[in-house]
Amino acid sequence: MADPGRSTLPLPDYDHLPIGGLGSRVRSLTSDQVEEVLAYERSHADRRPVTELLTSRLEQLRAGAEPTSGDPGAMRPETGARRTGSPVSPATSPEPMSPPPHGTPDQRGKPKGDRT
Repeated sequence: MADPGRSTLPLPDYDHLPIGGLGSRVRSLTSDQVEEVLAYERSHADRRPVTELLTSRLEQLRAGAEPTSGDPGAMRPETGARRTGSPVSPATSPEPMSPPPHGTPDQRGKPKGDRT
């Protein structure tokens, strides 16, 4: 199969999809579409977990599995509502603490003259 271009892939923005969410997205693809994505993956990043996932799905489709419902163009989880700012506030911050210069707070250092 010829090397497909990024813009012709059946999964929009494929290069930026997280591997964890790829499995659910490829379930909606036909065997021809999975072959196209697999050819693109092998000729570009060739990530082993991704090629194994795509190869496994292709074998399932060839064995009679049908594409399931799903939207390959669905919003990616990483582009959802993002939190801004830090959840830490002065009310939830710990009290500042300076470590002792030597020893532990309950065991003070001994002056040199008292050593035996």
